[in-house]
Amino acid sequence: MIEFLPYIVSQIVQPFNLLLLLAGTVIGIIFGAIPGLSGTLAVMLFMPLTYTMPAGTAVIFLISLWVGGCSGAFIGSVLLGIPGSASAVATCFDGYPMSQNGKAGKALAIGMVASFVGTFFSAILGALLSQSVAEVAFMLGPWEYFSLCFVAITMVLAISKGNMFKGLASATIGLLFASVGFSPIDAEPRFVFDNMYLMSGLSMTVVLIGIFGVSRIIVEYGKGFDPLPEVDTKSIKGLGITFKEIKAQTVNILRSFGIGLGIGFLPGMGAGLSNLVAYSSAKNASKTPELFGKGNPEGIWASEVSNNAAIGGSMIPMAALGIPGDSTTALLIGALTIHGLEMGPMVFKNSGNVVYLMFAVVALCAFVTLVLQALGMRLFPQILKVPYHYMYPALLVISLVSAYVDSSSLYKCGMMIVFALVGILMTYGGLPTAPLILAFILGPTLESNMLKAFQYSGTAASFFTRPISGVLMVIGICCVFSPIIRTVFAKVRKTKA
Repeated sequence: MIEFLPYIVSQIVQPFNLLLLLAGTVIGIIFGAIPGLSGTLAVMLFMPLTYTMPAGTAVIFLISLWVGGCSGAFIGSVLLGIPGSASAVATCFDGYPMSQNGKAGKALAIGMVASFVGTFFSAILGALLSQSVAEVAFMLGPWEYFSLCFVAITMVLAISKGNMFKGLASATIGLLFASVGFSPIDAEPRFVFDNMYLMSGLSMTVVLIGIFGVSRIIVEYGKGFDPLPEVDTKSIKGLGITFKEIKAQTVNILRSFGIGLGIGFLPGMGAGLSNLVAYSSAKNASKTPELFGKGNPEGIWASEVSNNAAIGGSMIPMAALGIPGDSTTALLIGALTIHGLEMGPMVFKNSGNVVYLMFAVVALCAFVTLVLQALGMRLFPQILKVPYHYMYPALLVISLVSAYVDSSSLYKCGMMIVFALVGILMTYGGLPTAPLILAFILGPTLESNMLKAFQYSGTAASFFTRPISGVLMVIGICCVFSPIIRTVFAKVRKTKA
């Protein structure tokens, strides 16, 4: 890796490349902050511009778009309660309540620093461990991937407020939505009702913005316009957070970083899963779990450290195996292939300089993003001063435009309204939305790996006979029955007392 340092420095110090890095980071932050848009969409839209660029320049521009988008997604979650992307869903749970309590500046500061920590150190570890860690991920089979998805869904049920059965019902609805379209093995249409628009399944943008965004806008509009507390931006000093506050979250940061990095390097997973799992783990480990969902800083730390740590993690299988860790790395693989770079085991030998340039750019973009967000942190809360009767219609229009951009079809705009109604019914029925979203995201991966496992072994016992899969399945089952287990242990302790 040391021998590629001159090439990396020569690429980064070029004025044009530096300008592209800065511009890409700014554009990524904007795309990430606007609900319905994302860093992935930014990469998709600007990727054709890189076809005529040198490989190093293209890498710098595309990576800066991606990092800026992933980091900027927390801004919409904190200020509007609408996630900028699936990676910032869990940030809404405590970030938006903090804004409503007049602590928008503190919530933004936490998200900003947490994003930097996750991105920078995951890039360093990814560069150091990519070859060896990728071999471990490559050894996992469909049994392990199914078990991991199962554990992720059951663990996030701990986020369900008050009733585990309501959480299970919400997750079941999410799996039902995920099954719309063609089945992964035999390509049989399911729940399409001879509708061509449902053949390709339900769009993530439509479901996410409809249930989280539009439904929240309608519900809040119906409740009336209670004035939000004033945000004292003048009291924000430096980064808006002290070293003592960061130190107090050391265990939470390390745990969330490990979750984000670990889930990130597993192909097909990514930040959309890691932030929910890390949030659930932080809540389970907290001494005050009842404060989660009411503006607890621990929830923001867990979500933002983990989803940004997934950036470095997802680059590991992309570089060493040629397997995309998430949708964005899938786009990057396509872009790099056009430049003659074949990702896979031989890439470190044939094009190691470009691979390590990618990791270096991620680390540098983490610093640039931190500076840009620190400069804009005192301006972001001003959005809360926009009158509701101006802001809500604008958010509704942005949501509908996002649905149209996703497919160039007005039909998807109508579907978004339908899912907004689903979100409203869930709100008044007391059903949590987090299990639904997670189950919807993981549904295709869960089903395809289950079917592959049955094709290979033909029996459900194989999920328990393989060591890693067996441990994960047992953990998942214990999570499902955790209310009963806790009740039994409580009675035992009471009896002993």
